Amino acid sequence: MPAPVKLAVGDRAPEFDLPTAGGDRVSLAALRGAPALLWFYPAANTSLCTKQACDLRDNHQMFTGAGYRVVGISPDPIAELDRFVEQQGLPYTLAGDESHQVMEAYGAWGEKNMYGRTVEGTIRSTFAIDAEGVLTFVKYRVGTPKHIALLQEKLGL
Repeated sequence: MPAPVKLAVGDRAPEFDLPTAGGDRVSLAALRGAPALLWFYPAANTSLCTKQACDLRDNHQMFTGAGYRVVGISPDPIAELDRFVEQQGLPYTLAGDESHQVMEAYGAWGEKNMYGRTVEGTIRSTFAIDAEGVLTFVKYRVGTPKHIALLQEKLGL
């Protein structure tokens, strides 16, 4: 298995084009012109992912007020993302990356420790991208309880 990608602040964000809940698509090209916040999470409607999604929902105005567009990306099928958006009232875009190609490009897919076992899957990660497509914040292995406070501090919100 090749070494996982590790992006850093100042790198160009990898291009992507993914289907979204609601039947649309989202791409890096479409996000250009304003800052964006991408957060990669393992699975819709699971406890930690729901907590993280709801924290972002409850603080969504803080991000949009600073011009950010928020996009969550998981390996879930679109039907599951539609259900997640509806059940949790999520105001931002959720995209499905069932092939893991975008997650791999961002270094958000690979080996991780889960309950004492090494498994391959989504590495909970967050990236801020400026209006020109350059990474301004990179965090792998995001801790869910401190996610919002970390973003407030690092993005100056």
